Amino acid sequence: MITEAWQMLVSSHGIFVLGAAADKVWGDEESEFYCDSLEPGCSHACYNWIFPISYVHYWVLQITFVSTPTLVYLGHAIHIIHKEKRMLAQLQGRSNESTLKKPRYTDDRGKVKIKGVLFCTYMTQLMFKILLEVGFGVGQFYIFGSVFMVSYFHCNMSPPCARLTGAQCFISRPTEKTIFIIFMLVVSSVSVLLNIIEIIYLLCNNRRNARKQRGAQQRFLGVEQYPSNPGWEAQSSHYRGFPLSPLPAHSLTHSSTDEKERKEKDT
Repeated sequence: MITEAWQMLVSSHGIFVLGAAADKVWGDEESEFYCDSLEPGCSHACYNWIFPISYVHYWVLQITFVSTPTLVYLGHAIHIIHKEKRMLAQLQGRSNESTLKKPRYTDDRGKVKIKGVLFCTYMTQLMFKILLEVGFGVGQFYIFGSVFMVSYFHCNMSPPCARLTGAQCFISRPTEKTIFIIFMLVVSSVSVLLNIIEIIYLLCNNRRNARKQRGAQQRFLGVEQYPSNPGWEAQSSHYRGFPLSPLPAHSLTHSSTDEKERKEKDT
């Protein structure tokens, strides 16, 4: 699918940026985190309070969880295709019926057809990916708060820091961190949008195929109802293609008996 390819491109781009640049921006955060307090343990307590979990580790966890439904779908698809091939091979060994039977889930080029059980599995994994992306986005706001990183904040962790004054803490490179946070949120939003477009496209395509199949069945039933007869083709073409049904046999017999009675009366 086109949207699936775009989604993989967006995810791979996010992973590349996360591995290449985010670690350099966030890796030395604890060493460059500073609080104007000489109380032992105050800086560590304030750092753990403002960053309950590392952003990089949170995004790696998000990518891992979001990619899991796709891996489950791929494993299920491989299992179904392998099972179908094995069944066709068994039928071919018993009789020649498999020569007329085509695979249901693959075409002539080996491309997987999303239909039947695979359609349900594919739609389910898309729904799970949307829920996971939205859940991790909401969880990021719940854990870290605002998207925009502040340059300093007041920490009032009373046990390690001073009870009355607290400590003033400073965060290094807040603008770069804000840009990375916004970028990862945009990647997650684009992924959700592509998944929604994929679901709408698959539902419309499935409905269109069902409509075509229903129309083909109706045309096939119409052909069976009016079988082709060379004797009636000329007359049907004379009447603009509408097939003419032959007269019933009992009406022909009645007409022949009436003609005989007229001849006897004339004689």
